[in-house]
Amino acid sequence: MLKMYRLCTLLCAMALVIGTSLGTPTQAVAAAPKFHLEEATISSIQGAILSKQITTEQLVRLYLARIKAYNGTCVKEPQGILGPIETIPHAGQINALSTLNLRPATRKAMGFDDRKARSMTDSVDNAANMPDALEVAAAQDREFARTGKLVGPLQGVVMAIKDQYDTFDMRTTAGADAFYANDRPPEDSTFVVRLRAAGAIILAKANLGEYASAVTRSSFGGTFCNPYDTERNPRGSSAGSGSSVGANLVTCAIAEESGSSVRGPASASSAVGIAGTEELVSRKGMIQIGINTRVGPICRNVEDAARILDVIAGYDPKDELTAFAIGRMPKESYESFAHGKSLDGVRVGVVREYMNKKLFTKQDEQTIDIVSQGVNDLRKLGATIVDPGPEGDLFTACIHKYGPQDSNKVFTKRFPDQFPVDKDGKPASDNLTRLLDMKYDQSKVPDSFTLRDFGQGTDLGQARYMLNMYLRDRGDANIKSNADLIAKSNFHNDPHFPDRKKGRENVEKAQEFDMSQRMLTRFAVQQVILQCMAEQKLDVLVYPTASLPPTKLGAPAGPTVNGRRGGDGVWSFLGAQGFPVITVPAGYTTEVYDMIRDPSAPKVEYPKSDNGPGVEILEGDDHIRLTGPIPAQLPVGMDIVGRPFDEPLLLKVASAYTTATHHRHPPPEFGPIAGEP
Repeated sequence: MLKMYRLCTLLCAMALVIGTSLGTPTQAVAAAPKFHLEEATISSIQGAILSKQITTEQLVRLYLARIKAYNGTCVKEPQGILGPIETIPHAGQINALSTLNLRPATRKAMGFDDRKARSMTDSVDNAANMPDALEVAAAQDREFARTGKLVGPLQGVVMAIKDQYDTFDMRTTAGADAFYANDRPPEDSTFVVRLRAAGAIILAKANLGEYASAVTRSSFGGTFCNPYDTERNPRGSSAGSGSSVGANLVTCAIAEESGSSVRGPASASSAVGIAGTEELVSRKGMIQIGINTRVGPICRNVEDAARILDVIAGYDPKDELTAFAIGRMPKESYESFAHGKSLDGVRVGVVREYMNKKLFTKQDEQTIDIVSQGVNDLRKLGATIVDPGPEGDLFTACIHKYGPQDSNKVFTKRFPDQFPVDKDGKPASDNLTRLLDMKYDQSKVPDSFTLRDFGQGTDLGQARYMLNMYLRDRGDANIKSNADLIAKSNFHNDPHFPDRKKGRENVEKAQEFDMSQRMLTRFAVQQVILQCMAEQKLDVLVYPTASLPPTKLGAPAGPTVNGRRGGDGVWSFLGAQGFPVITVPAGYTTEVYDMIRDPSAPKVEYPKSDNGPGVEILEGDDHIRLTGPIPAQLPVGMDIVGRPFDEPLLLKVASAYTTATHHRHPPPEFGPIAGEP
């Protein structure tokens, strides 16, 4: 740990040189407006520090005051944190942050309970090489007083880190109540090292769906709630990261996405989330790393998210996947692209596959209308819109042309009626010629082969292999494998939430590691979509981040509908294949339709794919129905997708759109507290 802290200190000294570009106090005083904490940006925070309206330590204390006011338990827990929960309307709490970076005496003096301690295995917590957030802030203030310059490009940026990522000074368990001998890992994740070196203050670990699941609770941190309606889902798994930003408990946060967990939580909190190109940001120091796991910032505006990306992006020798980033980074900072105004010359493809009302339900309709208006707003900014129409498909014809060939074995296995095999799995006919026939006559391709149901490809054993690799590297004396996590942890037990112990047990069943189908699918999707974009001369794609508004906590998910999954309805396919995606606020619903359990409702049949590994159909979920409309103002997000490593263009489009539309407003029940500037 001491070695790591010294490395952080060295990098902070290097960042001091970078800080010279941030201006002098004299330059800032004339331009700095009066500082307000709510909706504060990195620019306004640093302007306030430079003009001496506020110190970094005072800023941290202001955020802590908001955390004290708003980060409490947001549901009823009659049987404790692990038992069944009941929602609370207008709870005024969101439970977004599970661990605070405070020394024990300071934490207790501020009224935070022991559950928020930096470590549950080190109650003394007095190591000199682990300064807490207030001590780091005070040291930065002393350096600023000495030099008149910020210590780095992120001084004053108060951050939460998803508890899936290692922080050497705070407990890291991916939300699990697991009995580690030392709940602190030996070193920081690579991106955390970079954030600290740039001057960011790591104030908290964010609550999450346990082990990055879509479940809206964790065994250690408890249930979390949406700041726009505390009875609703803030979307997993990075819900704590998204909600803490949305409710102004921190400046920005770091999330993780394997499917939708940067964009989903950001959209549910009317925030901006960047799930960049898969190979862009190091995943070193992450629990349960995977081929499609991505590190991304969530902030309240595009410019701030770009500033975070500037610090965390780039090659890391400890994550071989980032070797793809060498030579592909922009020559200018990401932040320099986040000031777009005109979109003249930008061709935008509308992914109507995700926006066809005839294919989905009443739950989806208002979201589709809101994002359709977003498309019109992009047109007003000068973009050329390529739209196949409300019931059209942007890519299906192109996918039929290239997809069967490029995904070959995965494709033929998916359609056994057309590509039969014998009892040993060997072709029962000339499947190669049949596949070749489809190449020249796309009418033979099954109609169900679309962007909505292209399929991911299996990743047999990845979860167990990667988790056990992480635990070996961590070197804990008590928790050494996934099997240990099953045997040496507490798990929540609630009939309305999937069983996380069962999830661990499903992972443990894998006895081999086979990524062949998953990697083939990843290549095929990138090849096909890039070709389809090229044929239509498309620069970016847009569609709803999620077709469904945030749903009620504990509500039945319902079956997948034409590729739109139940529960959250987040469209995750393109991002999961490595394409960079930014979600931006697109507006708010006025009404929603909710799924409820009703024993008198007709029985619902779930497709086999809805009950595979990691998905659990709960008791009562086979008799459900929609109820509504229900008045509700809930955030809607719009995804902007680009080619791999084309984040600069995405930032240009996202910033132009958000500057023109100003959709974000803070959650009304989490406003300024007494004494807050």
